[in-house]
Amino acid sequence: MIFRQLFDRVSCSYTYLVASHKQREALIIDPVLEHVDLYLTLLSELNLELRFAIDTHVHADHISGLAALREATECATVMGEMAQLGCTSINLRDGEQLQLGEITIQALYTPGHTDNSYCYFLLPDRIFTGDTLLIRGTGRTDFQNGDPKAQFDSLFNKLLLLPDETYIFPGHDYNGMTVSTIGEERNHNPRLQINSEEDYVLMMNSLVLDNPKMMDVALPANLKCGRQE
Repeated sequence: MIFRQLFDRVSCSYTYLVASHKQREALIIDPVLEHVDLYLTLLSELNLELRFAIDTHVHADHISGLAALREATECATVMGEMAQLGCTSINLRDGEQLQLGEITIQALYTPGHTDNSYCYFLLPDRIFTGDTLLIRGTGRTDFQNGDPKAQFDSLFNKLLLLPDETYIFPGHDYNGMTVSTIGEERNHNPRLQINSEEDYVLMMNSLVLDNPKMMDVALPANLKCGRQE
């Protein structure tokens, strides 16, 4: 398997490229519009064909590269079915899988940060958690139909049931961290050291956060897979 982790300094967003070494087919998770040329160059250098471009949710802090990648490569654009966007080629149900050569990736519906948040489990040992589970943190729940109760359920009744050695690759990091594991987050993530759903809701509702700087531009564009008028 070919794997690359790419970083956007403006939004502190991670983008991931995963590819089959044998079939030379690739997918990209959470592409940022400003870096599409970089992705295309990397695909060319590695002699890869882009099959799928995936967003974990409708982003508010950067414009998605889904539409631009589809126009450049004719790849399929993918989101979870709860996003309900007319611009996507494939709308995955909870538990549904994509196959990329010998690679299997499974969509897990994990609402809470938004009502259309999905994680993508690359079987058997790594998961791309978007903004649901971060390294030593969790995604905010105060806009885009976010719901701390739903996020508690997604975290404690879905993600934390995965094996402790499962690698976590988040959608963002603001402190220079690049990877963690389920077991590490269970033991050291301060937002997971709570005793009940009620305590988690109280903690999340007490946060005072500024809106993402690009929210007014990014959200309308990302409802069209990053296409701007």
